[in-house]
Amino acid sequence: MSYYPARAVVDLDQIAANVTRLQEFAPRSQVMAVVKGDAYGHGLVPASRAALRGGATWLGAAQITEALALREAGITAPILTWLYAPGAPFESVLRAGIDVSVPAAWALAEVAAAARATGITARVHLKVDTGLGRGGAFFEDWTAVLADAVRLQSEGVLAVVGVWSHLARADEVDHPGVREQFGVFAEAVQRAEQAGAALEVRHLANSAATLSVPEVHYDLVRPGIAVYGLSPMPDTLPSAQAGLTPAMRLEAQVHLVKDAPRGQGVSYGHTYTTTEETALANIPLGYADGIPRHAGNAAPVLLGGRRHQIAGRVCMDQFVLDIGRGSGVQAGDVAVLYGSGADGEPTAQDWAEAAGTISYEIVTRLGRQVPRVYLGEGA
Repeated sequence: MSYYPARAVVDLDQIAANVTRLQEFAPRSQVMAVVKGDAYGHGLVPASRAALRGGATWLGAAQITEALALREAGITAPILTWLYAPGAPFESVLRAGIDVSVPAAWALAEVAAAARATGITARVHLKVDTGLGRGGAFFEDWTAVLADAVRLQSEGVLAVVGVWSHLARADEVDHPGVREQFGVFAEAVQRAEQAGAALEVRHLANSAATLSVPEVHYDLVRPGIAVYGLSPMPDTLPSAQAGLTPAMRLEAQVHLVKDAPRGQGVSYGHTYTTTEETALANIPLGYADGIPRHAGNAAPVLLGGRRHQIAGRVCMDQFVLDIGRGSGVQAGDVAVLYGSGADGEPTAQDWAEAAGTISYEIVTRLGRQVPRVYLGEGA
């Protein structure tokens, strides 16, 4: 039994179109569609296939389990994986023909051991921390890892096919720290090439840099959130201005509609009170489904042709709208939490602003129990 009173409708053709549009921003670079986090909540395998159909030539899957799942689904495109801990199943990764990011000496040693055990030459991308202070090795340690990796390459154990990094402020292109990262990355690439690395791809640009910093597109760009139609720079380059359209619409059927008197408290803690005789509509989605609890009394929902703001607190599996008298709304009618905005519904960016977060979190936190329904080619 797969019944659920809500669903996320994902337009695969729109994901493909977004990738095609992103390629226009980086016409001389390949596109790696980042599909981590279940493709930002859109569905790992369907979204990956749509991205490839739109022109992506690589897929980026942070977790090894995601990368292996893509191979198990029959996807043959190049895949890079990068987030793991000691003891990761590198032999399985190599047998599946998946590229591996190497951020430290211990990781290089484990990948090399797996390569020797399987007899498969490992394809590695050395990750340098150019200033984000997160993944990868800082420059001095990275240079030592590079030397070891090139030695292993000469032995046929592995091939250093990529150098990559991640920007801290790609949406602030003129920030001194960003410019410094550009320089560190360029130096890392030069050192790798001089050391004899067999580089195929150099990649630094995430969604924001793909859209706004052509000087760092290099051989490959790695858009993530933009693949799904949401802008990483909503204040300076909104999705519509960038030519991107959100691919997901979250909707739910109304569970209950009832009249309520003036002065009625609504939901836990009565943080909302009706100001006149009205009607309340109960929507069967809550924080167990990934709806932010702090969206209470803030986030917009389209119902009955009008936008309403959530009334009171978001509960574990439901929230309430104050829809007023005479709306004509009945149980079973469809409420749209967010979508492309084309039909007047809110967007994930609207929800992000209401909840004090970013659109990435709005779509990726959506619970897997909420069915994904696919539209378009490949659905």
